[in-house]
This record gives sequence, structure tokens and C-alpha cells, in this order.
Amino acid sequence: MRSRRQLPFLTLAPAVVVIVGIAAALAIAARGVSDLRSQSDHAAALQSRLLALTLSERLRATALEDRTTVVDRAASRSGAEILLVRQDGRILVDGSLSPPGRHALMDLLVEGQGETTTGLGRTRFFVAPLSAPFEHMSVVSFVRAPEAPFAVGSLVTSVAELTTILIGAAALVAFALARDVHSDVDYVRQRIVDMADEGAEPGGQPIAVRTDDQIGLLTSAFNVLVERFTAAEHAYRQDLAGALAYDRDRSAFLAALSHELRTPLNAILGFTEVLLSEVDGPLSEDARENLVVVRGSGQHLRSLIDDILDLSALESGELRLERREVDLLSIAEEVVREARVTAQSKPLEVELSGEHAPAWGDARRLRQVVGNIVSNAVKFTAEGRVSVRVEPRGRFGTLIVSDTGPGIAPEEQAAIFEEYRQAGDAASRRVGTGLGLAITRRLVRMHGGSIELSSELGKGSTFTIVLPSTEEQAEAAPRGSRPSIEPRGTSGEAPG
Repeated sequence: MRSRRQLPFLTLAPAVVVIVGIAAALAIAARGVSDLRSQSDHAAALQSRLLALTLSERLRATALEDRTTVVDRAASRSGAEILLVRQDGRILVDGSLSPPGRHALMDLLVEGQGETTTGLGRTRFFVAPLSAPFEHMSVVSFVRAPEAPFAVGSLVTSVAELTTILIGAAALVAFALARDVHSDVDYVRQRIVDMADEGAEPGGQPIAVRTDDQIGLLTSAFNVLVERFTAAEHAYRQDLAGALAYDRDRSAFLAALSHELRTPLNAILGFTEVLLSEVDGPLSEDARENLVVVRGSGQHLRSLIDDILDLSALESGELRLERREVDLLSIAEEVVREARVTAQSKPLEVELSGEHAPAWGDARRLRQVVGNIVSNAVKFTAEGRVSVRVEPRGRFGTLIVSDTGPGIAPEEQAAIFEEYRQAGDAASRRVGTGLGLAITRRLVRMHGGSIELSSELGKGSTFTIVLPSTEEQAEAAPRGSRPSIEPRGTSGEAPG
């Protein structure tokens, strides 16, 4: 989702102060204008009342022929509209610009006082009856109540000037505070960015606490986190150093033990071959059968020792490849020939198809790779077919080994390329050490290639090995990510 653009804090704080200040000033000005209008209306009401009461007393003592003069003079001097009317609404003396109609005037006489509209505009009126013997007459005065009360302009100007001064001062203070906060935050951010730099120490360094506010509390909490991370990183390095030391000792021990076991084992296999050749005399059937078992067990043990030695050489980096251009089809033919001999005791066919495909690598190690894959397929497939196909794919040579074995469950495919891990049932797991496919994957990657597994329970498995065909491609391939096909499965010997 697209993030919303936010104002910087350095701009936001003064802007909020200005907006709030202007809103407060407008509210104060509106309230002041409202109060002025209320006071103006009250003053107009008092003026109309005073004028009506005063004039009613004077008209009572004025001759009939002089009443018009008195009313006109009072209206002219006061700027108000004045009427002398009878109780039936008939106007006796008219001192107005546009007198109201008779019915409207009757309503005003009934109300006695209030607000109305005349030729002056919005006005306040008051009805003052004359005393006896003229109680049938009343004086009605209309005093203008302006829409814009007096001194509104001065009020607005004063509020605007005061608001400008206060908002300016508040905005400067807010800007100064925001600048200090922004400086502290930027300082902390830059220190964190420096810690995240590739060349910086993994544990980082504490950040100086420059203030006692929330930024200071945040910095202190971050420093506690840095200290804990540094302690954890130190403990991790110690544990890692110990683990690496144990791993080196383990590899050295396995290599030394394997070499020591190999010497007497070669002697055993040598004497077994001499006895089976019957140089010292014929053997009975039982003796020959026992010697064949001894030779098979010895060869199996030697293959396990060879796997351990290869793994030790790979882990220590001592294994070196003698690369040259090799033909994958020729290597596959040799491996399939030997596999067919092994598969003679099963209702199993080992098929080879494809065409010549060049690869750049160590012929001996590539034969070991192909041999491990094919021998696993033959070993764990009880009946059916093991198919080996070689084909060039652009700049790469490809070898595909498919079988009709029991397949590998998805949850177990994550283990078949790991050292000492195997898939399948308990009986099949006792067959080997679980190093075959782990060594195979490492050798394939050393060649700049990739190995991929596709398997389904009950439908067999398919291994696809992709290798570069030229030296340039092998050197250009990044170590550990080769080349375009990555393993979907993972490690150890596994049933097809």
C-alpha cells in the first residue's frame, strides 16, 4: 500500500502553532463581534425606550397643533423614527421615513417593544402610552440597530495585531523546540546508520545521551539494547569459535581414523582376493561363500571410509579438482554398465539414452557424482526401471536419473542432501552413512553446477544434474548458486 507523505517535524510544529493560533483568534474575534452586537442592540433598545417615554410625557403637555413640530424635531435630533398613533393603529403624527402598515402597527402596539425593520433598516422599537386624559394615544420610537456594530473594525484590527505578535512568538518558540528535537533525533538516527554500516562493529557503540526528555529516554533504552546485543554477540563468537574448533577436531579425527582403518582393511581385502584365487589350493563351497561375504563387507566398509575421507577433504578445503573437458555420456555408460551387474538380482532394468554432452570438470569426481545417484536409484528400487538420460541444454550438459522406486515424502526431501541424514524407512536407513548425496551436492557445486530433486510417494524420484560445458562458464558461475536450477529437495542417501 502506498504510504502517505508526511510533513517534517521541523515544519509541522510551527505550522500547528500558527493554525491553532489563527483558529483561536478567529473564535475570539467572532465572540467579540457577537458581544458588540448584543451591546449595540441593548443600547438601541434603551435609547428607543428613553426617547418614547420622554416624548410621551412632553406630548401630554403640548398643544395639539404643536405636536407635529415636537415629534419632527425629536426625530430629527435623535435620528430615530417616531410615530404618534391611536390605539386602533391610526397614525396621528408621522415622524418616519416609511411608516409601517396599520396591521403591522397594531402588532407593534400589542408587543410593546422588540425588533423590527423600517426605512432605517434593522431597528429596536418601544411603545409608550400617554397618560390620562390621552391614554388612547401612544408614542412609538424606532432606533436603528446596525448590522455591523460600532468599533468592530477596531476590535478586528486589535485582535489581528495581538494574534500576529503572539503567534509569531509562539511559532518561533515552537520552531526552536522542534529544531532541538529534530537535531537530537537526527543525531541518534545518524549514529544508528553508522552502526548499520558494513565496516562497523557488529555490536555497535552506546550513543551519548544529550537531553533528559523523551529522546534521552529513548537513547538510554537503545543503549541498553546495544549492550545486550554486544554481550550476546560476544557469547555467540565464543560459542562459534568453540564449535569451529570442535568441528576441526572432528574432521581431523575422522580423517586420521579413516586412514588408520584403511590400511588393515586393504590388507584384509588383499588376502581375501588371494584366497579366492585359490593360489594356495582349492576352497570348499562354504569357505568360498564366507570369503565372498568378507570381501563384500570389506568393500562396503571401504566405500564408507572413502565417503568420510571425501567429506573431510571437502570441509577442510583440501579437495582439488583436475578439470578438463569430459563427455557425460561416456561417464554414464561406465556407471550404467556396473549398475546393471548390481541390478541382476532384481526384476529391474537400467536404461541409458541421450547423446554426447560435454562438461568441464574432474572426470573422476563426476564419475563419483553419477555413480552415487545411479547406485542409490538401483539400491532403493525393488522393481521396475532406472532411466539415465544425457543431453546438452544450451551451454550446459544435463544428466537426468529417474526411477520407479517408492519416492520421497515432501517433508523428508529437506534432509536428503544433509550430512548423516537419510530418508525412507528404518531398514533402508541402515544401508549407508548418509553422506553420499551430501558429497554429491558439494562436488556438483564445486563444478559450478546444480542438482535438483523431484519426487512423489509411490511414483519414484528424478534427479537432474546440470553442469557447465566450458571453463569460462564454470569460472563465471557464482559459488553456491549454480546455475539456474536449484535443489528443491535436500540431503543424505534416500530411497528412489
